[in-house]
Amino acid sequence: MSEIAVLGAGSWGTALSIVLADNGYDVRLWTHRQEQAEIINRTHKNEKYLNVTIPEQITAYYELDKAVKDVNAIIIVVPTKAIREVCQQLNNKLTNKMIIIHATKGIEPVSLKRVSEMISEEMTDYAYEDIVVLSGPSHAEEVALRHPTTVTVSSINLDNAKIAQDLFSSDTFRVYTSPDILGIELGGALKNIIALGAGISDGLGYGDNAKAALITRGLAEIARLGTSLGANPLSFLGLSGVGDLIVTCTSVHSRNWRAGNLLGKGKKLDDVLEEMGMVVEGVRTVQAAYQFAIEQDVEMPITTGIHQILFEGKNPREVVDQLMNRDKREEMDDIASLLNERHS
Repeated sequence: MSEIAVLGAGSWGTALSIVLADNGYDVRLWTHRQEQAEIINRTHKNEKYLNVTIPEQITAYYELDKAVKDVNAIIIVVPTKAIREVCQQLNNKLTNKMIIIHATKGIEPVSLKRVSEMISEEMTDYAYEDIVVLSGPSHAEEVALRHPTTVTVSSINLDNAKIAQDLFSSDTFRVYTSPDILGIELGGALKNIIALGAGISDGLGYGDNAKAALITRGLAEIARLGTSLGANPLSFLGLSGVGDLIVTCTSVHSRNWRAGNLLGKGKKLDDVLEEMGMVVEGVRTVQAAYQFAIEQDVEMPITTGIHQILFEGKNPREVVDQLMNRDKREEMDDIASLLNERHS
């Protein structure tokens, strides 16, 4: 296997391309913008997203047909809102030898579909069981600089998961496998909600105590929803759960934290998104998780509070007061309920 297509030339797609190039693969990095592709090929830079030199083994494409022709693997790293359109374009372009791996963290509002489900719905000639997801605590900026990083890949088809593990594993990029694709995808998506909350807390000027509480109770919230949908609760204690949650809630590299921080400082959502200039997946995921909580009858007070801030115009300080004054309860109730889910 030598030719790999990476679809999505943002920061994460670029970083994963660098991992693959370092492992000796020829990488075709696809962007829908011709100008971006030409700049990458001419300068070996993608400065809007990452301030690193792009290896010569990476060639940028803007024509999807050419980017995926005769490749052995396709890595999908486009934003959630673009998944369906890109997958529709991929139809009739695959061969039996191709493996599809996605590294996008999000849930589609309204349909409440995970990314693997969206891919499966749009790809007429690729089975859901064969899709692989890559997730975990992995800031693109650090991956591109070859800082030590560890992630998880998951698929119902364990052979495909092991192929993905072999593709990406290196001295600086360690890859574990998991059979729980549901838990791995949900952990990677839902942590963005809590990262928005952590940014809001910091923007309000609250300290580490508040953020630690938010992360911990946020993990309980993620696990409650995930297990109600059938995920293994232990997945949320792994890299794509608590690992990704910690890194996304505590780093200025996190888009979701940065967006939350601006919200906490009093800026409106539309102004924040315009200032960010990049996709903030947590915003769409809040909408989806809020719908999920209602449909599954799962208590998610942090998600509900952030939904009120983003879409109902509620003041962030009011939401914090609301969370602090909830009914008293026993902390172990959540842990006991998750253990019961595990053994039922």
